[in-house]
Amino acid sequence: MTITADASFEVLPFTRTCRHIWEDGDHVLIGVSPGNSYFSSERISSLARWAVTRFAQVDFVYADLHVDRMFAAFGYTREHAEKRSAKEIKAVRRRIIKGVEESGPQHAEIRVRALSEFQSNPVYQLLHRRVLHFLETDDVFRKGCEEMALHFVGSKLPEGESITDAQLQVCFDYMAAELPFFVDTPSILDVPSSVAAYHVKMPMTDVLFARGGGLRATRNQAYAVVRPETAGSTPPAPPHDTTARDTTAHGTAPTERTVDERRAA
Repeated sequence: MTITADASFEVLPFTRTCRHIWEDGDHVLIGVSPGNSYFSSERISSLARWAVTRFAQVDFVYADLHVDRMFAAFGYTREHAEKRSAKEIKAVRRRIIKGVEESGPQHAEIRVRALSEFQSNPVYQLLHRRVLHFLETDDVFRKGCEEMALHFVGSKLPEGESITDAQLQVCFDYMAAELPFFVDTPSILDVPSSVAAYHVKMPMTDVLFARGGGLRATRNQAYAVVRPETAGSTPPAPPHDTTARDTTAHGTAPTERTVDERRAA
């Protein structure tokens, strides 16, 4: 489904509730990781142009915590890891700002912030502690985090080698810094509801949005895969609890209205 003439994206909300939150159009958060070639300045620009027509507020948040430790855990010397980390973080911020600036006059509605800027936010601090608690006490949550770690760093491992405990711990720390925004962005940013948008289904999606217990996303937190329409990847597989799943995730993306159309409705 074509979203706009100049930025065509396919939208796959994870559950029916996620679709309703998407349709509310209050807020979207787009997380960006350093070193991810998917997020070119051109892609950021397209996402920004598209997002401001459908959401009242837009936040790009880029990861800048534990990046140096990640490099060090996978073979860099400490000095090289620090330099590489600083370079990657600076580059990703530059790409986001360039993309937003080139997206047009609507960029005044968009904020660009580093993950580290929220470390003093009391709600973020509380959610971060909860994530760490469930990592220690919830086997299902920990298993999901392990799968997520292998999903993102498996290619960095030498052939035939498994991830070490030290490498896994660094991955956990990196993810724990990001996960509060998948659990309760509305409370962190003081918005009515929010959609966390990413171009692939995250391994933690089922854990946070589909199971009945443990750490779960709040009722006004949504998740959606947002990807270019030309992407040939298969739509996300349904979770075990298919009753909660939005059937549009297996086919056509939901029909959307612009912010102005929703306000007039």
